[in-house]
Amino acid sequence: MGGLCVDLRVELAGIRLRNPLVLASGILGTTPSLLKRVEKAGAGAVTTKTLTLRPRPGYPNPVIVELDFGFVNAMGLPNPGVDCFLNELYGERKVEIGIPVIISVGGASAEEFSIISSKLRKYPVEVVELNLSCPHVKGHGLELGSDPEAVYEVVSNVRSNLPHTPLFVKLSANVASVLDIAEAALRAGASGFVAVNTLRATVIDIYAKKPVLSNVYGGLSGPAIRPVAVRVVYELYENFPRVPIIGVGGVDSWRAAVEFLLAGASAIGVGSVIARKDLAVFSEILKGLKTYLEAEGYERVGDIVGLAHKD
Repeated sequence: MGGLCVDLRVELAGIRLRNPLVLASGILGTTPSLLKRVEKAGAGAVTTKTLTLRPRPGYPNPVIVELDFGFVNAMGLPNPGVDCFLNELYGERKVEIGIPVIISVGGASAEEFSIISSKLRKYPVEVVELNLSCPHVKGHGLELGSDPEAVYEVVSNVRSNLPHTPLFVKLSANVASVLDIAEAALRAGASGFVAVNTLRATVIDIYAKKPVLSNVYGGLSGPAIRPVAVRVVYELYENFPRVPIIGVGGVDSWRAAVEFLLAGASAIGVGSVIARKDLAVFSEILKGLKTYLEAEGYERVGDIVGLAHKD
């Protein structure tokens, strides 16, 4: 095995990545300079903070709780608004980012998504993530993302504005049937999936005797949700084997990354672990993944995608 040369490159809906690690939305994606830092740390692609039609200040503190098994956060989608961010990312004083940038967008209605996507059309956007599954912002997620008809309308509106741009729909496990949502998204023109978003959660302070978060409800992330996320990725691959999936949820090591790949993910989102391991986690995971592939006798990342489904 010593002479095996492992190729970490992957392809997502026609977009080539130098490796399968993707910065997940909501983590360090607030400015182009932060995205550049993640590129230098070794990521294959970066996802912006979810951008909305108008600027959002977010919720008042406290907005995050650290637990032994992850985090619960209710940030409230704070962002400068799509116009401001796109101008900063693609304007005259832009920061050159040499890896694909996935623009994550969110809206309270199909009309808002349509307006936002019409704005994206004016810029050289490579990939778009439609955040249809935020668990703690009223009107910006689960209300839309749990209804197949609403998902179809959102995706079809965006697709009409961006006919050639890869569109990835961010799915939630907080729905009756993720497969129904996925099927509606594909019929409307989605290119792939991001699975999954955080899980709706609440933390209560037993001495204050009230919820910790100012918003009461937040999104659970970290290792606690990984088995759920792997299950969703497994189901999606089983039913839509040719559709690329970015697996997200509790990726804190190369072993977790391999688990998602075996379940059927073509790429892996890295998120809340950055708060504990900093950006060095990207090189740590890549080193472990490369060593694993070499030891198991595989030449490419794609060789193990979906392998858990084979007899």
